[in-house]
Amino acid sequence: MCGIIGIASSKLVAQNIIHSLKKLEYRGYDSAGIATIVDNEIHEKKCAGRVDNLEKLLFKNPSKGSLGIGHVRWATHGIPSQLNAHPHSSDEVSVVHNGIIENSTLLKKNLEEKGYKFKSQTDTEVITFLLTDFLKSYDLVDAINKTLKALNGSFALGILFKKYSNIVVGARRGSPLAVGYGPEENYLGSDSYALKSMTNKITYLDDGDVCILTNNKIEFYNSENKKINKKILTLSEDKQFTDKGDYKDFMSKEINEQNITAKTCVKEYVDQLRKDINLYNFPINPKDIEKIVLIGCGTAYHSCITAKYWFEELTNIPIEIDIASEFRYRKINFNNKNLYVFVSQSGETADTYAALDLCKKNNVKTCSIVNVVESSIARSSDFVLPIHAGPEIGVASTKAFIGQMLVLFILAIKISEIRKEINKTDYENKIDDLQKLPDLIKDTINYCQDNTPIIAKDFIKAKGSMFLGRGLSFPIALEGALKLKELSYLHAEGYPAGEMKHGPLALIEEGLPVVILAPKDRYFEKTISNMQEVIARGGKVILITDEDNKIISENVRFTLKIAKTNEYLSPFLMTIPLQLLAYHVAALKNCDIDKPRNLAKSVTVE
Repeated sequence: MCGIIGIASSKLVAQNIIHSLKKLEYRGYDSAGIATIVDNEIHEKKCAGRVDNLEKLLFKNPSKGSLGIGHVRWATHGIPSQLNAHPHSSDEVSVVHNGIIENSTLLKKNLEEKGYKFKSQTDTEVITFLLTDFLKSYDLVDAINKTLKALNGSFALGILFKKYSNIVVGARRGSPLAVGYGPEENYLGSDSYALKSMTNKITYLDDGDVCILTNNKIEFYNSENKKINKKILTLSEDKQFTDKGDYKDFMSKEINEQNITAKTCVKEYVDQLRKDINLYNFPINPKDIEKIVLIGCGTAYHSCITAKYWFEELTNIPIEIDIASEFRYRKINFNNKNLYVFVSQSGETADTYAALDLCKKNNVKTCSIVNVVESSIARSSDFVLPIHAGPEIGVASTKAFIGQMLVLFILAIKISEIRKEINKTDYENKIDDLQKLPDLIKDTINYCQDNTPIIAKDFIKAKGSMFLGRGLSFPIALEGALKLKELSYLHAEGYPAGEMKHGPLALIEEGLPVVILAPKDRYFEKTISNMQEVIARGGKVILITDEDNKIISENVRFTLKIAKTNEYLSPFLMTIPLQLLAYHVAALKNCDIDKPRNLAKSVTVE
């Protein structure tokens, strides 16, 4: 959500800022802007809409200056508009901001009483005038510290100053912020991806940190205003993941990369020769675990629900699942013999990070499953399990979901083996199954690729749709409904198929698309019975199954086949046709597939 770029250089920076803002478009945004320092004056340009619009403004009237900040905004306070776009500038200061200032109304009232005139509806403009006010009485560092202490909420900031015209300042509390090192220039960025085209040397700010950048020096201060040193990380090269290649968009590319994600992940965690899973240095002895708590948001939460079934089947450990945004507002009975597992694609999800922070404050053992190993959640956890999916650019998660489920399944198998709750033969069989999974995923993509565009037409004029499954297929039904909502803006709901008679059956009417997930598992016959209830009421059934029996397809509008596998692996394969279906419905509606409206890839506000 929102994106920040800052560059302190010895050469003109506007084009590099624009290039980096385009890298941040995947985060979701509605307006864009840039500010530079030219002849000790702040020059600001901003617009509603895409970065391309901002680039056109700069083409007509180039922005000079070797010092600049840029921003793509996802609206929280105030409608998407040029006026509300960042940066927000006074005569002395220009600010870009990710996050939310919770006490902005009170601060604004106080500043208005001092004579400051606000132009926007945003909370960010409060920061601009607050800092401007403190600079009248204090030097730079003290003014920054007093401003930060006055703010309640979360923020990542990039700041320019008219008086201090050779520096860019960054500050962080809650929202992520990275610093990059280059030859004769240094950088600020919301994440490393935006900076990778300029540098592979990165430092991450911790909560409370402030950095001051010039073109040849970076200074860091902690929350107590003490000068500190920060570790420099070298980022790996992954250019093959960040180019669309021959694909129309990133999402179609990422759907088709899922067999590679699975292959890479299995290779990282499975020792093929020894038939063992390589997981070591657990923060808690698995034999001592009394409960596992799985925590995530959105798609990551659905991977947690799926994992609950696996853990309960493979171990005797009680399992809880929690939506991160609810977790920290409940009365939690923390136990240091519990393992708290946090799942996040970006590793920067604000609610998930806040839940992790609460666990850390209560001295319990934590594990994170993330796609970005340098992220805040990864760095704050006792134990990190990367999903090895590579950068995922499409806002609606696809290959990261497969990766999250796969790592959770691997974790469940290994904990079961350590606790002696699975016999050696079963353990080795599951490892064999893992090694077959990438090919099964590839086969399923091939099976479903041609048929889903035809099926998608049934959803265009429908007033809603339903996704039904039992057991391990239930969380996949939730994910399928979420994907359709995210991409096509059509209403969809996922339900446990057995719950139909307890209310949702009232929604079934002639022509309503209903997706039935029915792999040949222990629930198969019951799911088919639920399907018949839908058919009897006029529902238009799309059946997704690995069963060849033609009889079950009678009165079914479409049947999508997935590769045959066992019950444990069916969620990975059931997911694929649902992703393709959502993709093709969105394509028929001419939706922006990689950047759905109102959504962000990295959700860094509550």
